[in-house]
Amino acid sequence: MRLVLNKLSAKNKSSSNDIDESLALLCEARMYNPQSFLGPTVDGDCLVYRVLDCGAASIEIDTRIGREKMVRLNDSPVFEWRGASGDLGAHPLLLACSKSNNQCTHYYEPYSFSPTVTTEEIESFSAGRNWHAYRFLGAHSMMIDDFFGVRFAVWAPNAERVSVVGDFNGWDGRAAPLQNRGESGIWELFIPGVLEGAVYKYEIRSRHGGEISQKTDPYGQEFEYRPRTASRVAAVAALEEATLKEVAPERTLENTLWSDQAWMNARQTWDWLHSPLSVYEVHLGSWRHAADGGFLNYREIAHQLVPYVKDLGFTHIELMPISEYPYDASWGYQVTGYFAPTSRFGSPTDFKYFINYCHQHGIGVFLDWVPAHFPKDDHALARFDGSALYEHADPQLGEHSDWGTLIFNYGRNEVKSFLLSSAFYWLDEYHIDGLRVDAVASMLYLDYSRNEGEWRANRYGGNENLEAVDFLRELNCIIHEHHPGALTMAEESTSWPMVSRPTWLGGLGFSLKWNMGWMNDTLAYIENDPVHRQYHHDKLTFGLLYAFSENFILPFSHDEVVHGKGSMLDKMPGDDWQRFANLRLLYVYQFTHPGRKLLFMGDEFAQGREWNHDEELDWQLLTFPYQQGVKQLVSDLNHFYCESPALYHYDFDAEGFQWLDCHDSTQSVLSFLRCTAEESLVVVLNFTPVVRQAYRLGVPGPGSYGEVINSDSLYYQGSNVSNGVDVNAEPVEAMGQAWSILLNLPPLGGLILRRKL
Repeated sequence: MRLVLNKLSAKNKSSSNDIDESLALLCEARMYNPQSFLGPTVDGDCLVYRVLDCGAASIEIDTRIGREKMVRLNDSPVFEWRGASGDLGAHPLLLACSKSNNQCTHYYEPYSFSPTVTTEEIESFSAGRNWHAYRFLGAHSMMIDDFFGVRFAVWAPNAERVSVVGDFNGWDGRAAPLQNRGESGIWELFIPGVLEGAVYKYEIRSRHGGEISQKTDPYGQEFEYRPRTASRVAAVAALEEATLKEVAPERTLENTLWSDQAWMNARQTWDWLHSPLSVYEVHLGSWRHAADGGFLNYREIAHQLVPYVKDLGFTHIELMPISEYPYDASWGYQVTGYFAPTSRFGSPTDFKYFINYCHQHGIGVFLDWVPAHFPKDDHALARFDGSALYEHADPQLGEHSDWGTLIFNYGRNEVKSFLLSSAFYWLDEYHIDGLRVDAVASMLYLDYSRNEGEWRANRYGGNENLEAVDFLRELNCIIHEHHPGALTMAEESTSWPMVSRPTWLGGLGFSLKWNMGWMNDTLAYIENDPVHRQYHHDKLTFGLLYAFSENFILPFSHDEVVHGKGSMLDKMPGDDWQRFANLRLLYVYQFTHPGRKLLFMGDEFAQGREWNHDEELDWQLLTFPYQQGVKQLVSDLNHFYCESPALYHYDFDAEGFQWLDCHDSTQSVLSFLRCTAEESLVVVLNFTPVVRQAYRLGVPGPGSYGEVINSDSLYYQGSNVSNGVDVNAEPVEAMGQAWSILLNLPPLGGLILRRKL
């Protein structure tokens, strides 16, 4: 590579006033275009090479005729050499003698390297069409002209000056001002010699008022352990330094770490619409602790969590947000690192190991992803370059007062590229199987949790956030196109239509929607004393009026066991026996109702207290019979569910569901069929603590009907009211069916019977 000359005219000599002005700007860390003055420049017929080194007493430069001493300019930290262009190599070696300890250091000057972020990358980013912006923005180890170092690149269009500061330059904002890439607002600089693991931030001087701030890298892929907030140059340990080139997907740790190709290939053709999906929601910081009370490493969690989940029969894990966040009590929902797994549990490589281990053992992994809002922390995205860059400037559009957070400006192209790239990052680099998108309702409505006069209508006078709608549709379209089999799930709590319908039909394009209405109605019903449930029977039946309007997932999530709501067990009325019986009955209802399943950690064994993010689950409770019974039932329900197409094949189609009796409110009994052409399951649920003897139940035809699940079984610590092995159908009409059976309904019990022909 030839010597890179900065863009100064060769015909005009620089005046002393020009030099003095540039020196002043550099010394005050205010120079917008340092590449015009530093590194190799042309001054008339002379080649000028200038170096900025705030800690050097003297600097020597290697030339064709040997090492020559550079001249310090006006007692500034800038040193200069003048000579003929042929006297220097492309990247001359410098020898700086420190003024603090007289030690000498060899290094290469960053401004002799040309920019490497391409015009195509910049243009697609600025147009909101770059889904892999993390490949050129952020800090990337690479080789340029056989020199190893790190290229730093950041978007800050309203900055007067951007510098990278870190442990490699004494955190001095004058030391490494980035090169500006024009109107795009992108700044970049390749610094040779910076190693993986280096800690850094961007020091930004705003062009509006000269405010100076230090910010973490929006595209940083690794961060310091909290409470420290600096970004860290992510390791690329699998690549040998001698052959290291710019980091790209085909040359990352994937080649040596990933061994889940069979899983990834199968996912592409996975018929998820007609396959079982049962999700175990996990908060990694409180699922289980290390022996010393601290966090487990991602690898340790993998080896403990995966066998536990497999034994319980879940098909997938859903991780509450693990994108880097500063505040433990936010549970990860106030994100400051949209491209980095939190350092609480180890390195990015450790997290890749976790995902790979899950896939090797047949467990999928979903990730909570938070594009709805971000925190106001000074070190992160808020007013990143001194202006409302990622957020709206108008507080009526840009702030969630409930959460004390800021709202992304979905109409800004560069913000769209940022968010879409974050989604693709987790899918591409970490093989995540899907994203659960948090707080979708807050994105869709401009008046979400706002009073009159606190929000601004859209251009049509409505309350819909049109830019957010367009963003969500694009997000879902490109994920489904480029990552077939990866799911997107909306936590959406309103009646917004067609959330999980294709965009070409006018929908938002999500794969699934959390059924918050079903969850709220069901819990409101079950919390009633059984004697009063007959007056609230519609809470259980109303959900079937809309059950097939969306692709629903039925969530009993973390939100139901926090903020004074108590644990799932706490919600159950009655004495201890009744509380556990109610909970077992509730789970039978969940697993037989149309819709995919989600259960929060601890619910599977009836955690007795409300969830606390600072404490691990109460594993000692599993020494008690009642908790053992609930855990065994959840395991049996999961395994039976996954083995029974009648319980999942038509989850999103009314063809697979039929009421037997939804009107028996007096006795608080529900009964229905789940079926395919090959299989019929009869479900009957008794929501009172009374044994219903000789209860006549209509069935779809002759034959015998055998109990496959009885939540009152002795195996689950129930009272063991049972109907034996088989019950034979009689040609007696009941519930609109020509055949029927007589059952003893267990108290607060759920039965699943399979027809045997």
